[in-house]
Amino acid sequence: MTESTEHPLSGFWKPTHLQGLHYGPSSVQTHLVSALPSSTSKAFIVTGSSLATKTSLIRQVEKLLGPERHAGTFSTIKQHAPIAQLDEAAQIVAEDSSIDTIISVGGGSPIDSAKVISHRCHEKLGKFLHHITVPTTLSAAECTFFGGYTKEDGVKASTGSPETAPHVILYDSKYALETPPALFLSTGIRSLDHSVELLYHASATEVPAKQLALTATAGLFTYLPKYKANPKDEENITRLQLAAFSSLFPLGVNIVGGIGLSHSLGYALGSPYGIPHGITSCLTLASVVKLKANNPEEAEQIARILPFIGQRRSGNDKEDAIRVGDAIAKLVKELGLETNLTKYNVGEDQIPKIVKLATKTEEGKLYDNVSALVKRII
Repeated sequence: MTESTEHPLSGFWKPTHLQGLHYGPSSVQTHLVSALPSSTSKAFIVTGSSLATKTSLIRQVEKLLGPERHAGTFSTIKQHAPIAQLDEAAQIVAEDSSIDTIISVGGGSPIDSAKVISHRCHEKLGKFLHHITVPTTLSAAECTFFGGYTKEDGVKASTGSPETAPHVILYDSKYALETPPALFLSTGIRSLDHSVELLYHASATEVPAKQLALTATAGLFTYLPKYKANPKDEENITRLQLAAFSSLFPLGVNIVGGIGLSHSLGYALGSPYGIPHGITSCLTLASVVKLKANNPEEAEQIARILPFIGQRRSGNDKEDAIRVGDAIAKLVKELGLETNLTKYNVGEDQIPKIVKLATKTEEGKLYDNVSALVKRII
């Protein structure tokens, strides 16, 4: 795995095994069956209870597959994907040798769950599953091979098999219409978290990663406020789905290390305290960007964002990076997503635990800086 460099400009990008991406209204209706790997394929659907019981979406997918292609539906995936549920689903799949495909429908938890289930099936049977995904949020979990789940002790963990990444992505605005607007907006900030942190990631390449991250950032700043004004505009929804894709897919599979500090804090806050990852990004991203402004190399990358959000660069990277942080905080507030940890019953006594989980340290400059950051968002 080769890290990219800025000076000299060099790098290596290796994409996932994605075979196709369809976007636009009714893309599921039009392309789901043709996305199956063969005419005899049997598919297992993974989703959450809300989509299964409060909407007709899962029934639509089951109907499209028909009894000859539908092998079953597991619809009890919870937030942050508890491992016990995933092992239960993996066992069901392992017991039916005809299943060769898994279809994830929903946000980050069902999509990541499908990756983990595929990974478990490989451990049990020696085969990965063909993965088709229908995202209904902007979390962009469909863009990577990482499968996040929650261990029995409440700590977030992940699998990392490139073979579990989706083979086909179906962005269907009609499916996203069923997502509560507040959830859709907060996961949009999650995508912004991806695109911003990708810019200063050591393994991110200039092309396509950073160039698409900048485009994604522009799209999110433009279309999230428009979505808030009119959540039923399907063209706007599709543009946001494409921005989410651009925020993370170009990172590729030759990534070295985690995505960034805001993500690490999100994992430390999410599963242990029951905070959705969209909300964790609303809490942490602006503050992390301002902290990163103190690092000249990272500030240089963050400052590149300004022209993409309608502002001019001053030539002072540190000041410009701080302005990016301010713009992110302003966007979060305008979207009605401003919050704090106190609202989630997280007090100052939890700071050492949070910072240790996020930084893997218990002392030093990084620990002190992140402790101060967490204190400011309580």
